[in-house]
Amino acid sequence: MYFDMKALTGEQRSKLVHSTVVPRPIAWVSSCNASGAVNVAPFSFFNVMSGDPPLLCLCIGSRAGEPKDTARNIIDRGEFVVNLVSENMAGRMAITSIDFEAGLNEAQEAELEMLPSQQVAVPRIGSSPCSMECKVRQLIDIDGVRTFVLADIVGVHLCDEAVTDVSKMFIDPLPMALIGRLHSPGWYCKVSADFQLPTPSPLQWQALKDQGQAQDLLSWQAPVQTSSGGQDVERN
Repeated sequence: MYFDMKALTGEQRSKLVHSTVVPRPIAWVSSCNASGAVNVAPFSFFNVMSGDPPLLCLCIGSRAGEPKDTARNIIDRGEFVVNLVSENMAGRMAITSIDFEAGLNEAQEAELEMLPSQQVAVPRIGSSPCSMECKVRQLIDIDGVRTFVLADIVGVHLCDEAVTDVSKMFIDPLPMALIGRLHSPGWYCKVSADFQLPTPSPLQWQALKDQGQAQDLLSWQAPVQTSSGGQDVERN
């Protein structure tokens, strides 16, 4: 089925995108206003854009035509923290997504322990398995409705269980027990299984074809759950 985006309403376009680009990682963003009051809110229009330099982006909508607290804080202070969400923190994350009145401290409502960061003046969520301290590189206003944030990751707090070899920077994501965002209303998934599928070199691919084994890769299916053990299986 083909959808012409121009023929759809805004709500229909949003539903289509939300329900197909899945799962999405969740940026549980902590930020501060000019007086230092803490705000915490989750956003799933988020991802990393580069490993070196380490960059991430997120897109923040508006409320009744006005920037949300998170967007306003990031615009005013130029820094924030992206905290990733583990399974056991999902309920607290849901509390921080409630459309509270501006200025209310979501961290207190969700009983979150906020800890100091190293390079930004914004606290991080202590129970998050991974917290990324960020400084704004660029802000883009999208039709006066959304704010697109491109930021440098200047520091990362990572739970010890995920670090299998610090000298080689081998990281196993499974111990973080992260969740991802699916479609509305309120559907999520667990990041609880991984598999390894190395990319062959041009010579290896030609050899597979010459040996009549190309179909094995063309019809490849994911195996029963395995674990990378934090090995260096991705280099992009």
